[in-house]
Amino acid sequence: MNRPHVLTHREGAVGVMTFNRPDTMNTLDVPMVLAMEDALGALEADDAVRVLVISGCDDRTFVAGGNIADLNARRALAHYKDFAVVLHRVFRRFEECPKPTIAAVNGWALGGGAEFLLTTDIRLMADDAQLVLPEIKIGLFPGGGGSQRLMRQIPLCQAKMLMFTGDFVSAAEAVQLGLVNRAVPRAQLMGDAMALAQRIADKSPWALRLLKSSMLHGADMPLSAALAHEMATISLVLETEDAHEGCSAFLEKRQPTFVGR
Repeated sequence: MNRPHVLTHREGAVGVMTFNRPDTMNTLDVPMVLAMEDALGALEADDAVRVLVISGCDDRTFVAGGNIADLNARRALAHYKDFAVVLHRVFRRFEECPKPTIAAVNGWALGGGAEFLLTTDIRLMADDAQLVLPEIKIGLFPGGGGSQRLMRQIPLCQAKMLMFTGDFVSAAEAVQLGLVNRAVPRAQLMGDAMALAQRIADKSPWALRLLKSSMLHGADMPLSAALAHEMATISLVLETEDAHEGCSAFLEKRQPTFVGR
């Protein structure tokens, strides 16, 4: 029986995305990547969703990488046109998603799965899960953005060691490197991810959206330009009803009610 490659549902203000191809370890072929894009678009369009939690459907795999037999059959132009352009477009969409994303890494994050992880905002990892960028072992290197994102997120020498060796990284090591925020017992993973998502969802959606945008784009700017960008962005926040509701609630010693306007 055919099954959806990616499942979505909403729990309160939290949208949940579940990769759902256990028979392929959630391998990142074109149909899977396009299903991820469709799921993201649906959750972005739902105004009731303020935060996304992303995980796999079982205890085995978060996301695996590309199909090696498929890669072996390709040459440069075919790979570029048929797969690489799609993969990079969709990964960038996740990175630029206006709603905060939380990865709940339930199992293996292999190759492209580890590269996808780098596009998410916050990362929790089951304490018995592992991640790896193994491409160098078969004469390739991370080509789903990993060779560029990884060195922007952890020290350059650590990024090079992971990519040059293809060694596995445990959850505890991933925390130490700064690749993930927290390693938690497997039984707590989704509960902790959902609780964290709800804490974030209680904040102003517009403040979150503009903060994320300011950080994402400012990271690629010289400091002087990034600071100017920040000044303009925080000024936009002061146009929202939520900003004045938050300030008023503070002065009145009550909890704010943010409505996303």
